[in-house]
Amino acid sequence: MIQAVIAPTARIHPDARISPGVAIGEFCVIEQDVEIGANCVLEPYVYVKRWTTLGERNIISAGTVLGTDPLDKAFTGERSYLRIGNGNRIREHYTISRGTKPESATVIGDENYIMTSGHIAHDCKIGCDTVICSCALVAGYVEIEDQAFVSGGVVIHQYSKIGRLAMIGGNTRVNSDVPPFFLYSGFNVEAKGLNLVGLKRAGFRHSDIQALKKAYQSLYRSGLKLEEALARIEAEVSGVEAHQLVEFVRRSERGICRE
Repeated sequence: MIQAVIAPTARIHPDARISPGVAIGEFCVIEQDVEIGANCVLEPYVYVKRWTTLGERNIISAGTVLGTDPLDKAFTGERSYLRIGNGNRIREHYTISRGTKPESATVIGDENYIMTSGHIAHDCKIGCDTVICSCALVAGYVEIEDQAFVSGGVVIHQYSKIGRLAMIGGNTRVNSDVPPFFLYSGFNVEAKGLNLVGLKRAGFRHSDIQALKKAYQSLYRSGLKLEEALARIEAEVSGVEAHQLVEFVRRSERGICRE
């Protein structure tokens, strides 16, 4: 078993749980009630605050702070959590907050690539295999589903939801829900067609993409009312992705963005 390697200038609370194979760099600070899974790497100046859990094989770059108190005036210091899964890469100077209400949690899944100088706020739910680029700001209670791509400078309004394999162009303001599989941009987020690059990289077949094109046409260009468009998709477009699209739209509480 490979023991943890801890730099001499790091400060680790004796109650923190550090698994085998962890490497902790110079001047890191690990508070109590923290758990760091096997084979994680913390570069210098990483600060992991109380009630934060990291799974295995996460790489956390310099200057990142995990488990910060929520940026919420209603927060009064109760115990809440940040839970991070396995195999995530979080680059330099990033902050991720814990939940706001007692025993609530911010949750980050597996194999995400989160770039520099941004923030994920309290109570967010981030799926797996997402990319969140530099200087993106994710407000509280946002949900980002698996394989979504959030470009640089994007700002996401609280309670918004971003669907699976959606791609958000740079400097877009996301102030409504964003259905899966499509491409979005504009000052206020607007649908621009299918996320063809993301779909092909994810292994979608030509027939799958054609089905989603048909669904897009029904949803955004048919002139039908929303429920009529969803009914047409259910009747005319086969495949699990079309079903996921319809279910996402029906679950939306903020309303979906338009073209």
